[in-house]
Amino acid sequence: MSESVISPKKVFITGASRGIGAGILKQLAQEGYEVMGTATQASGVLKIAESLAESGLKGEGLQLNLSDPASIQACLETLKTREWMPDILINNAGITRDNLLMRMSDEEWHAVIHTNLTGVFQLTRGIIRSMMKKRWGRIVNLGSIVGSIGNPGQANYCAAKAGIEGFSKSLAAEVATRGITVNVVAPGFIGTDMTEAIAEEHKAQLLKNIPVQSIGTPEDIAHAVSYLVSEGARYVTGQTLHVNGGLYMN
Repeated sequence: MSESVISPKKVFITGASRGIGAGILKQLAQEGYEVMGTATQASGVLKIAESLAESGLKGEGLQLNLSDPASIQACLETLKTREWMPDILINNAGITRDNLLMRMSDEEWHAVIHTNLTGVFQLTRGIIRSMMKKRWGRIVNLGSIVGSIGNPGQANYCAAKAGIEGFSKSLAAEVATRGITVNVVAPGFIGTDMTEAIAEEHKAQLLKNIPVQSIGTPEDIAHAVSYLVSEGARYVTGQTLHVNGGLYMN
């Protein structure tokens, strides 16, 4: 962010206990934003506060399970009660349940769609009204390269991430006159504990196809998000910013 944060904006980031979410949380905290991150488990909530404190940063965690509407509603009530409705929402949390389509169960399909797409809808719907009243807001939804190119064994995940792009474009058009921007950051191959599960030979093959010849980091994604939530990006909305080292060029 090129300009200083004069009056700190409140940033709410889902899935912030590790990986990309933790990277975004730390980056924005360093830039002077008030940050709150979520985790599904209580241990993750504690990890968020501890990780920030270890870096000399301020922020806190809140428990949220995006697959549970009751948990989403409880989270929204907590934010309202504490008068901490965010100015900036980063929908980062997501899960995978990979399987070939012919073997994919209904549970594997619904779990991913409900958490990665329906949960984003429900949480955003609960927060956006306060942004509209302020006539200012930033929403950044985390997509994925596979939402554009597909990936064998991830029909559920790819469908959810492609849905995030359509959802974001529609919402961007609805709220643009209220000073709210809505964009997507679509990571490529990023080094996180989620990608650590990929077999080494598959990683090596992926690396050959990345023009910059390196795996991305959570910090690469955090810098992209930082730009989109800044005042400098006020004229950017309804866009998908691919951060993938040239693996996919649209």
